[in-house]
Amino acid sequence: MSNRPVVREAKGGPLTGPALRALRDAPVTGISRRTLLRRSIGLGFGLWLAEVGVGSVSFLWSAVGGGAAKIEVGTLDAIAARAAGLPFTDGFPAYIQAARAFVVVVDPNVGTFLPGSDPSGEGILNVRALSQVCPHLGCRPNPCIEDFWFHCPCHQSRYDRLGIKAEGELFGPAPRGMDRLAVEVDANGVLTIDTTQVTLGPLPVALGQPGLIPPRVPNGCL
Repeated sequence: MSNRPVVREAKGGPLTGPALRALRDAPVTGISRRTLLRRSIGLGFGLWLAEVGVGSVSFLWSAVGGGAAKIEVGTLDAIAARAAGLPFTDGFPAYIQAARAFVVVVDPNVGTFLPGSDPSGEGILNVRALSQVCPHLGCRPNPCIEDFWFHCPCHQSRYDRLGIKAEGELFGPAPRGMDRLAVEVDANGVLTIDTTQVTLGPLPVALGQPGLIPPRVPNGCL
């Protein structure tokens, strides 16, 4: 009986000492301000993590798994016709955007692709498909029409036309040659690139040593 008048005063009357004690001791209903604040912060942090996670997965999917795995490129003549006047049949690399890769004829004197399968991308079918990703930090090297070499615009790593890295500080910091993609050539000479099968490029080769095609001119496109 003694508590009821105090509770009524606390709700609508003056804030006396007994009324304040009654409010303090009364059971809390609903969510307190502190609990609401904590839950709001937790919810916001959870949403941020979800957004970061979805964004990361989307980026990785587009970079690694997005698009078709096997890209039909065409015959040697068809690629040459699309190469905008570049000397593709002479061994100059042609860029294939759908595969994010460069295609290059290994021996121009053969004059065609050879039918078969090359899962390691060595070039046994007289064609090599090179990943557009520089092994250093991921920029895209570009072939230079002056020396027939690849030049990376970011840190100046240089590779011969078949993607072999030139050894030495003068030729940039990339630790290996350009990575190779698996290829197939059917009986009609149509080239298909398998972007899911990647073979890491070989270790650098010193200029003048076997295995590295020398540039046509010194310091081309520099």
